[in-house]
Amino acid sequence: MKKFWFYYLHTFKEIAKNSSILTTVVLSVFFYSFFYPTAYKAEHAESLPIVIVDEEQSALTSTIISQVANSPKIKIVATTTNFLEAEQMVKNQKADGILYLPDQLSMSVRRGEMGGVGLYISAAYFLKIKEIGLGLALSIEQVIAEYAEKFGQITHFKPALSIHQIPLFNTLSGYGSYVFPAVAPLIIHQTIVLGLGMLLGGYKEERYQPTSSQFWGIFASFFTIGCLGCLYMFGFVFWKNDYPHGGNFWGMLVAVPIFVSCIVSLGLLFGSLLDMSERAGHFLVFTSIPLFLLTGTAWPIQAMPHWMQIFSALLPSTHAIQLFVQLNQMGVHLSAVMPKLMILMLMTVIFLALAYYRWVHRTHNRHS
Repeated sequence: MKKFWFYYLHTFKEIAKNSSILTTVVLSVFFYSFFYPTAYKAEHAESLPIVIVDEEQSALTSTIISQVANSPKIKIVATTTNFLEAEQMVKNQKADGILYLPDQLSMSVRRGEMGGVGLYISAAYFLKIKEIGLGLALSIEQVIAEYAEKFGQITHFKPALSIHQIPLFNTLSGYGSYVFPAVAPLIIHQTIVLGLGMLLGGYKEERYQPTSSQFWGIFASFFTIGCLGCLYMFGFVFWKNDYPHGGNFWGMLVAVPIFVSCIVSLGLLFGSLLDMSERAGHFLVFTSIPLFLLTGTAWPIQAMPHWMQIFSALLPSTHAIQLFVQLNQMGVHLSAVMPKLMILMLMTVIFLALAYYRWVHRTHNRHS
């Protein structure tokens, strides 16, 4: 036990002594915790440029244009009667959308006819599509409803009931509140695995083989760093940036050690496959975006090819991100994420057994 505690503290000294590992494992967590939220601090895209094509130029279209101009989501860069001119502005990236107000719009509203207002949006940025669509819909809906009500005595047309969307979990419907809670576990995942790869890759360069006590000391030290990083992210950072948090606090406390144990075990196995510390960066730097995309946060897993769904299920990051979003933001009961926790525990046993065999058991047999 004394040897275990000696190597446990010795690993912290090794991390502090190596500036690259210290920056990767500890300082980068603080850096990312401020960098990511700052980039998405506005939460919503605002003042998105659009062109309005007003063919009718009536009192109704003037009211619609005035209402649209008051929306903070949208900025009117031009008003024209030529649709081709507006289309060219979108192609030249001078605008992100076109609001088309056709001729005879007023008459169509009075008669309750289908069709009317047209909305054309560039599909280059999904986030802009959403914000422009919501901004225009909210601006136009009330104007047309009020205009149609004036003719309620002479037409059978009745304005449709307004639909109010109320987000259940991401209450601000903000991009930062959506993306960072999913990115936070991946930050811990990547920093721990990369840091272990750099440390153990350095041992491989020096042809140094850790003993059983040192193996468990390294595991425990990185386990401590990983748990503290998770609590910092899910606690202070979420609270500071007003992200949805604390949905199932006790469930999160149960899940964090299981998740960290899994990624530390993966890091130990990963480090055993390297021949030098620099090799860790070669393998891991380009993996962050694919790992995030395979979690189903940016695109539903069910919409991916079948082989990709199977591959994503083999990754600890997929199960970890999904369960922490469910626990922290949605507040689900622990039983709802128990299958994911069981998978992470199974992966921990497999990764840890393979890592121990490669670092300790095989080396001991070789020396014997």
